Amino acid sequence: MWQQASAYPDPRIEHLDHRFADLVVVNTAVERLFTGLRWGEGPVWFGDLRSLLFSDIPNNRMLRWDEETGEVSVFRRGPFTNGNTRDRQGRLISCEHGNRRVTRTEYDGRVTVIADSFEGKRLNSPNDVVVKSDGSVWFTDPIFGIRDYYEGYKAEPELPTHVYRVDPSGGMTAVVTDIPLPNGLAFSPDESKLYVVQSQIPRGIHVFDVTPDGQGATNGRLLIDAGEKGAPDGFRLDTAGNLWCGWGTGEGLNGVRVFDAEGTPLGHIHLPERCSNVAFGGTYRTRLFMTASQSLYALHVRAQGVGYA
Repeated sequence: MWQQASAYPDPRIEHLDHRFADLVVVNTAVERLFTGLRWGEGPVWFGDLRSLLFSDIPNNRMLRWDEETGEVSVFRRGPFTNGNTRDRQGRLISCEHGNRRVTRTEYDGRVTVIADSFEGKRLNSPNDVVVKSDGSVWFTDPIFGIRDYYEGYKAEPELPTHVYRVDPSGGMTAVVTDIPLPNGLAFSPDESKLYVVQSQIPRGIHVFDVTPDGQGATNGRLLIDAGEKGAPDGFRLDTAGNLWCGWGTGEGLNGVRVFDAEGTPLGHIHLPERCSNVAFGGTYRTRLFMTASQSLYALHVRAQGVGYA
């Protein structure tokens, strides 16, 4: 049974390295903002709305949490949306399991398709997405949305599970082809590195060097081994290059695991549920929002999230 911490510091915030003290606030606690999800995902902060948008995939809806009132409302229904981010013009970019595509929501609410196929074959079920400073859209395409009818529509995959890049002009390339079931992804603050989660056992996080032209990824290597029971999912980076990773599974593992850029664990924010993804928000991007199995959580931190997410 979830109980709000009644005293500071919150014992759920575990320090694994002395440097973690510089990233967290002593006089704060993990807050549960909402519960009643079936699988929360894809948090993205809209500072101009003072709101967090996030997905509830099996319930086939996106929700909006309002910072001023604390109320949660339905932002829109369908089509089994998973990961979300914003582009450099502030528009919502979404991965849709149901339509097996990546879309952009325009200022007037119209939906533009960014990608739905590759080399004449339908995408599997785009999962997570980031936008680079050059306007290119990078996303992962595992099969989670077509395995059954729980998070999408059951279908046979037509493509391998790749990481793709869509150029602002519309051209599309497979930039990472050797990670089984790629999931969360993010760039380093200077965009010289691309991090990608591998969801197939052995689970972990790989890092790639972004090519000098900014259009590819090379020299892939395993940065973080999740071990026999650990499971990374979605993640975001702070301005110092630390990785704040949704983590599971099981007691002692559920929550957010924080690593430095070399893959050394710094700390763990324990939650009673597996954490699927995170986003930095608030006025200064210093509030960590965490989507979990059935709930939305938040924690004020001293780290500041990079601005693109």
